[in-house]
Amino acid sequence: MILTPKARRKTRIGLVAGGLGTYWPQFPDLLPQLQESARYVSERFQEMDAEVTDVGFISDAQEGAVAAEKLRQADCDLIVLFLTTYLTSSMVLPIAQRSNTPVLVIDLQPTEKMDHATFDTGAWLAYCGQCPVPEVGNLFRRAGIPFRSVTGWLKQESAWTRISRWITAARVRAALRTARHGLMGHLYPGMLDVSTDLTLLPTTFGSHVEVLEFDDLRERTLAATDDEVAERMELARKIFVLDDSVKDDDFAWGARVSVGLDKLAEDFDLDSLAYYHRGLAGEQHERLGAGMILGASLLTARGIPTTGEYELRTTVAQLATQVAGAGGSFCEIQALNFEDDVVEMGHDGPAHLAVSSRQPLLRGLGVYHGKRGWGVSVEFDVRPGPVTLLGLGQDRDGSLSFIAGEGTVVEGPLLAIGNTTSRVDFGRDPGEWVDDWSASGVGHHWSLSLGHRAADYKAAASLLGIEFLQV
Repeated sequence: MILTPKARRKTRIGLVAGGLGTYWPQFPDLLPQLQESARYVSERFQEMDAEVTDVGFISDAQEGAVAAEKLRQADCDLIVLFLTTYLTSSMVLPIAQRSNTPVLVIDLQPTEKMDHATFDTGAWLAYCGQCPVPEVGNLFRRAGIPFRSVTGWLKQESAWTRISRWITAARVRAALRTARHGLMGHLYPGMLDVSTDLTLLPTTFGSHVEVLEFDDLRERTLAATDDEVAERMELARKIFVLDDSVKDDDFAWGARVSVGLDKLAEDFDLDSLAYYHRGLAGEQHERLGAGMILGASLLTARGIPTTGEYELRTTVAQLATQVAGAGGSFCEIQALNFEDDVVEMGHDGPAHLAVSSRQPLLRGLGVYHGKRGWGVSVEFDVRPGPVTLLGLGQDRDGSLSFIAGEGTVVEGPLLAIGNTTSRVDFGRDPGEWVDDWSASGVGHHWSLSLGHRAADYKAAASLLGIEFLQV
């Protein structure tokens, strides 16, 4: 077996270019030039690992209405309007209104600047895509439509970097609005910040929450064959370093539960799974809950975040950072170091192998702090360099938000207790950072992802229609 990534449908991007048809008979060379620019833009989008619905070039309001219907049927995750020259806002309003899809306006003039000495009116109009941007922005505001735009020139890579950020955001929106989130067990007693109204995810994002029982995992685990368990143990030996503290029986049980978890995820077509079971006196469900760390980490590595403590909202944040290409490991504050000005953070249990700085370790634990059971746990330190925290906050009115913070993982002493751990420097007093972070309403868990990605997560929040806060 190999760690096969979770297959998801491609992000759907709708594309339409346009300009004012009144110009075409007046300036015969203008339309072919603009259509050539539109072809270049379409080619760039085709290269972005997305399913692109290009409805062509529109020249009047009637053609805009036809394009709107095509894009509505395409069920896009993002629609891009390429304003090649001036056009009236009436041409694009139906596209934004009827599709029920976020819209990005781009205006990319042919080159860095005009040649004023040689340009006539027709040549100038090819550089006039910025002219209608304020008009469209005003109309969208009056229509209650969120306005987003990227202005630049056709082959300006910095402009395409900004455009790519919106494609990444669309990828997050696509994943969350089609996701199937598994929720198994019950709330960790007393963790009120973790409690989530299950209706919020389908009403906010369109995703589905599948309520599961530990019985669902139990039967699939018991059905695992000895050959499947042996194969899973061999895979684990290739991925992890086995510490001397790992007991053979605990390792074999973790592998068996891992096989059961894979079958559970496959049978229910899960994109994520949050779980917790307290158990008692070593009974079978307690052993299931304690035996999940190996299999949950392997599922997370495949792009199916699988997280303990019934943390549905943080698992959603991990899915967002995962599909953005930044990994995303379950995380909380562990301690502060006021000499080095770092926040030490991590978590016991499942981890995202992509953020590890070294080959991860399987450590045997006689007790899971704060939980019942015993067995094997995953341990590693996070790769040094820039990181971004992303949490899914919930406010008093029930609304969800993305809450992000950027920092840098730095090297230094770490605990060796079967946890993922990191030392994050936020460029300020760690105590003051904790105060501001806690005041954001983030809750005590979040996703730790690689790179400085707050701008990507801000764009994703915009497309998802939720608030964004950066600490």
